[in-house]
Amino acid sequence: TMELQRVQNSTVNVMHVMEYLAANVDLAKDLVMRCSAVARELKNDDLLGMTEDLDSVIKNIGHELSRIPASTFGSSRFPDGRADANLQIAGHRPRYCDQNSCDGYSEADMSIIPANSRPRRRTLHNSDMPRLVDFLQGMYHESHDIGAHSFNSLPEVAEYVEPLYDSFFCPLTNKVMVDPVTTESGVTYDRKAIEEYFEKFADGSEPVVCPVTKMSMQSKALRSNVPLKSTIAEWIMRNEATRVRIARTALSMASTEAMLLEAIQELKLLAKIRRKNREQMHKIGITKFLPRLLEHKDGLIRCDSLDLLCLLAEDETGKEVIANTRAITRTIKLLSSNSPDERHAAISFLLELSKSELLLENIGSTSGSILMLTTMKFNDSDDPVAAEKAGEVLKNLENCPKNIKYMAESGYLDPLQRHLVEGSEDVQMEMVSYLGELVQKQEMTINIAGSASEILIKMVHSGNTVIRKAALDVLVQISSDGPNSKTLVDAGAVPVMVEELFIRKIDDEPMGSKTEAAAVLANIVESGLDPDTIVVNKEGHVITSKYSVYNFTHMLKCSMPDDLNLSIIRVLLALTALPKPLMTVVSVMKEQDSSLTVIEFMGSKTEALGISATRLLIALSPQMGHTIAEKLCKAPGQPGRLVKSIGQPGRVTERHAVAATLLARLPYQNITLNLALLEQGAVPTLLAKIEEMQRGEMRVSRHAKTYMEGLVGALVRMTMTLYDPDVLLAAMDHNFTAVLTDLLVRSAGSDEVQRLAAVGLENLSHQSVNLSQPPSEEQRRPKKKNILRRLRDAHTGRVHDNNRKPPPPPAQGRLCPVHRGVCSPATTFCLAEAGAVEALVGVLESNENGRVVDAVLGALCTLMDDAVDVERGVAVLAEHDAARHVLRALRQHRDVGGDTAGAVSRRCFWAVERFLAHGGERCVRDVTADRALPSALVSAFHKGDAATKQVAESVLRSLHRMPDYSATYVSVEL
Repeated sequence: TMELQRVQNSTVNVMHVMEYLAANVDLAKDLVMRCSAVARELKNDDLLGMTEDLDSVIKNIGHELSRIPASTFGSSRFPDGRADANLQIAGHRPRYCDQNSCDGYSEADMSIIPANSRPRRRTLHNSDMPRLVDFLQGMYHESHDIGAHSFNSLPEVAEYVEPLYDSFFCPLTNKVMVDPVTTESGVTYDRKAIEEYFEKFADGSEPVVCPVTKMSMQSKALRSNVPLKSTIAEWIMRNEATRVRIARTALSMASTEAMLLEAIQELKLLAKIRRKNREQMHKIGITKFLPRLLEHKDGLIRCDSLDLLCLLAEDETGKEVIANTRAITRTIKLLSSNSPDERHAAISFLLELSKSELLLENIGSTSGSILMLTTMKFNDSDDPVAAEKAGEVLKNLENCPKNIKYMAESGYLDPLQRHLVEGSEDVQMEMVSYLGELVQKQEMTINIAGSASEILIKMVHSGNTVIRKAALDVLVQISSDGPNSKTLVDAGAVPVMVEELFIRKIDDEPMGSKTEAAAVLANIVESGLDPDTIVVNKEGHVITSKYSVYNFTHMLKCSMPDDLNLSIIRVLLALTALPKPLMTVVSVMKEQDSSLTVIEFMGSKTEALGISATRLLIALSPQMGHTIAEKLCKAPGQPGRLVKSIGQPGRVTERHAVAATLLARLPYQNITLNLALLEQGAVPTLLAKIEEMQRGEMRVSRHAKTYMEGLVGALVRMTMTLYDPDVLLAAMDHNFTAVLTDLLVRSAGSDEVQRLAAVGLENLSHQSVNLSQPPSEEQRRPKKKNILRRLRDAHTGRVHDNNRKPPPPPAQGRLCPVHRGVCSPATTFCLAEAGAVEALVGVLESNENGRVVDAVLGALCTLMDDAVDVERGVAVLAEHDAARHVLRALRQHRDVGGDTAGAVSRRCFWAVERFLAHGGERCVRDVTADRALPSALVSAFHKGDAATKQVAESVLRSLHRMPDYSATYVSVEL
């Protein structure tokens, strides 16, 4: 209720004041009557007290009215002063003006009574809750009416609690007026409605008539009805506040999903209207309550709750309330919803929250938030709308540096790189620090841009110790991803790293910076870039130059950290992959005598260093194998450590494999190393491990194949120095022939093992002639055979000829037809006596690998060498159908280029020539019947090297395809 603070001298102003005051008295009296009825029904002390206060206000207004003389009004609409205004207002509700008679006034004419001069209101607490509950139960359960009233919506309940008045409605629209104005006729309308009505009389053809009184009006002038407008505004505020409280009650009850949905919709409407409604929702707990509904089973309720929360989060107060709830966590879960509407509502809510710095860290630190947002951002084809908003959220989250770190941990590095390049110096340092932490915590692939690389390199060159360390750590990790190496090289990383490694010295810094610089260089060289294009300094030296290699090898010292030595060895090892850099490395290693240092690294406790050092020696062995072997024998504890490493029990590791491979790759002819290995018990260790591998007793690993090949190679190396008595005795004692023959048969899955076994058998077979003992007199004297014995022997020979199977192996000490003496597998390494011929022919038939075929042919050809009985040797091979298999091998490898194919062809031609010259009728028939042989011989004679041409010519001559220039011609006289 309002009253005048000041009365103008004008009679018109006083009349206006009194009309306004009378209208408000009328409204106040009606409110008292309604409140009194409710108070009597509820019997609530607080509500009765409020009624008494309102009654007191009315009496005060009536008292003020009674003090104004009646002559002041000058209007026939008001009664004479004899009436007691106070009694009339309080008891009989006189109509001082009708519902449309309150004319408009300027704001200067009226003012609101100060709050401290109004009657005091008692707090209602929650005394109206039971009544609201009854209303809502009546609405949603259709079982309760309030008196004669029933309600269909929450606004109807609010209008019952906070009723409308007739004077609020426009006569034209029958709606509550927004901007009430009074016409000349004294009737109040809504401005927009009456102006539209006046437009009908715009042409002036007919007089303007008041739509209510039907009176003619001379003027279309409108006066703003400020008091009524203020009264309507106050009612609207009270009505909206009541609607908020009713909706809050409905949320609390939550008796049905329909109730929840209508309450949320009502609150959404009110939140959109004005900020004050949102503030009330914060105060009475609606904002705090809504996050609970995000876990409701009904998707529509969850979606509407998100929309309402998004509205409530538009002001900072709402964001502060939401920050203290679980709204963010529950919203993150809804990002993966199958419902597009729900996803869009969730991402819209997060977008609104991300506009507040208060919530940035809260959002970023929520489990799974960054990962969900980045996934949504990059899956833009699935949901473009959500992807766009997710990108906006991530952009806002970048305002909190910790979120940039969280994004990087989730694999989204673009913000970090952007701030690293564009940020201030402090921000750049912080970003580098984050990258360093990520590198230390987890191995991750970092694709870095050129601009970011330049910043990191600059920090290494000019930063303080902490920043340099962090930048170097990041560069090590970045360079480990091959595609980044080109970026780093273009950004100038190599000269800075070389300077860091070879030139720069900072007394207060540890060796760590050199270690990391070497690691960066190693990663770059290993990336596959052409090393001849990697410049290391201003003078133009490249990393493959002798200058660079010399500095790298000079850094190799046992006193240096293992990690530093490891990186340098990795650089050298990468350079040995190319022919020209390999020769440079070999030259510098020989000059500096660095091989002994590398050998010492093989025994390092750091496994990676030991493995890399061994691999470097393996790579260098073709060029400086004898030097390495000699140094290995002189190194303290070597080669015993290698033998011990090979023989360790348990799972086969890479260290086992490379140790065995080194022994298999060093020159086989080095007698010093072979004798040292014998002294360290290498042969029993190798044989034991080979047997364990064949039986499957050692645990399988990805290095098992390499390990097995190394074991066999280390064993075969002994067969190259059989001229030494100790080596020869070891080969006899351990029956190398039987071992290698067994490997041929049982290692069908490994070409290298079969090749090595064949090479070993060839080496052993070359010694058979020298080791075969002359037969004794008893063995030379032929034994008499009776007729039954001869028949049995003849029958046995026919069976073997038909089945093409070898005869049973002779007993030890039996006369060998090939070597013309007494042979045995163990003491003379005779292939025929050991049954190796069958195994070799079997490999020749089943294996098409050129290197294996070449080695097998080499072993078989030892039985047709000039030092043995060639005819008997050919006969032994013919028993196993060797000619057919040799011709088959020739056909398979004649069209294959390379040195291996040429070697196979030469051996095949040589064997064919022996078959033709010394073979029996069947053997010659097999050779001459082969239709592919002539063309292969002609092709080799035309295109082969000198050795191949020579042997091909010999075969062609044997086939009478070329003239025999060595034949003797007889002169005949005519």
